[in-house]
Amino acid sequence: MPATIQVVLQSDVENVGKSGDLARVRPGFARNFLIPRKLALPATTAAVNRINHEKAVAVSRTEKTKRESKDLASQIDGLVLVISQRAGEDKKLFGSVTTKDIEAAARAKGVYFDRKKIQLADPIRTLGKYDVAVRLHSDVIATLKVEVIAK
Repeated sequence: MPATIQVVLQSDVENVGKSGDLARVRPGFARNFLIPRKLALPATTAAVNRINHEKAVAVSRTEKTKRESKDLASQIDGLVLVISQRAGEDKKLFGSVTTKDIEAAARAKGVYFDRKKIQLADPIRTLGKYDVAVRLHSDVIATLKVEVIAK
């Protein structure tokens, strides 16, 4: 009986490895715990090839989204949005400018992105010019200029 066998992990297992890893484990642990719970598969040639293919597809998908994010970031960096809101005498707004308002103003200019990607700590409550960060990808951050004026 071999001291260890190789398995391909289907999901993350603490102290063993991450999903898609090729791990060496004791035969009883694999036979009694990992395989019945569908946490791992025996490391056959077909299973290893399938995991390698899935990793390659994931890498190409990530590169594609990063490239698209960089293209969108180049559009956003030169964009200045002017949002008009009702304001009081002391330059305070009646209400606030939120990510939804910023997204609507960007869509009006023909630039489309999800408002959940806008990083606005608090809603804008006063008149003025603001730099707003938009995180399009884990590595790609664009800066959007927002100018809030009185109606």
